[in-house]
Amino acid sequence: MGDTDKSMLVSHLGRKLLNVVPMLLLFSLGFVLGMISDSKFPNFYLPFIPPMPSPTPFPPLPLLPVSSPPPPLQPTASPPSPLPTQSLPAQVGALRFMPNNIMHNMTDEELFWWASMAPRVHSSPYHRVPKVAFLFLTRGDLPLWPLWEMFFAGYDGLYSIYVHTDPSYTGSPPKESVFYGRMIPSQKTKWGDVTLVEAERRLLANALLDLANERFALLSESCIPLYNFTTVYALLTGSSTSFVDSFVNHDSEVRYNPFFADRSNISLAQWRKGFQWFEMDRALALEVISNDTYLPAFQEYCDAVPACLMDEHYIPTLLSLTGWTHNANRTLTFADWRMGGVHPRTYWRDDMKVELIREIRGGAGKNCTYNDGANGICYLFARKFAPDALEPLLSLAPKVMGFG
Repeated sequence: MGDTDKSMLVSHLGRKLLNVVPMLLLFSLGFVLGMISDSKFPNFYLPFIPPMPSPTPFPPLPLLPVSSPPPPLQPTASPPSPLPTQSLPAQVGALRFMPNNIMHNMTDEELFWWASMAPRVHSSPYHRVPKVAFLFLTRGDLPLWPLWEMFFAGYDGLYSIYVHTDPSYTGSPPKESVFYGRMIPSQKTKWGDVTLVEAERRLLANALLDLANERFALLSESCIPLYNFTTVYALLTGSSTSFVDSFVNHDSEVRYNPFFADRSNISLAQWRKGFQWFEMDRALALEVISNDTYLPAFQEYCDAVPACLMDEHYIPTLLSLTGWTHNANRTLTFADWRMGGVHPRTYWRDDMKVELIREIRGGAGKNCTYNDGANGICYLFARKFAPDALEPLLSLAPKVMGFG
């Protein structure tokens, strides 16, 4: 072969190598980037959505003898059944990720973080019916639940129920009850202690996870409704204010301690007292669960002072400290304190009379305003009613309260 032919062959091979080298470089670069992405980027998740399980590998095909005839053709296998999914509420958009079962394994810190998120766009792209969240702070059973069943009957989709009870409680209402499956992850509480405030915040935070909840009413196991659901719903969702008791008197001032000024700069002039059982709108509920400026001082004080009674002071004082103005400064839950002492009067079976319910519904001697105008309804709920009052209350409900 001549020199010219050799030169042409070398030139031809060179051009081919030049074409191959870029492809090899691109392949190597892609391989390296793939390895980096696998190691650098973890899988992100929402706490409400469990990770998808890994697919089950197909079993190995059996080896057939060489001499065997081919197996007969089998009909095409039907596609595998979809993975079972958790039943979801009839919601749209991001709300479809909210589970029906309100139990979860979030810590309080995680719960308050998720619950504190609020849409900044006021106009919703979805049709959303406002709901009232009924927050039951209990020690165990709900002895008056049959009365509440009558109250809620026929109004599905307009209310939510959340129950905070002692974590040692293992009872449960019947499966057909509206209270079934409505207990949230709870912590121990003590009478007159800041742990009750923590339980209230826990109830609010769980209810705030449902963006349809617009009003939040705190109730106890001894509370009863005084009106039918339509009246309660209309008054709460139509109100321009929250209903939180917050006042100054001798009883409130004697409970103030200079510790609060030293620890969190809370002065006597800012100190307030109020009835524990509130009803508030979503804006105030968000403030209560997200404001962590002053709560540590109340927790430290109650660690040192047994029965500190801060459940009657924390939220009323928080409203004073934040300058909250959208508040009617009264409670919608009646209790009779005329006997004095640290507990209101308890109503028993023999006390259940038409006249008693009518007196409470009439305001028990008070005149109340609603949305800055005159309104005859002072109270929507009342306490404390003993378990043995249930039977006569079931009889009184259709006669006086308008339901059942």
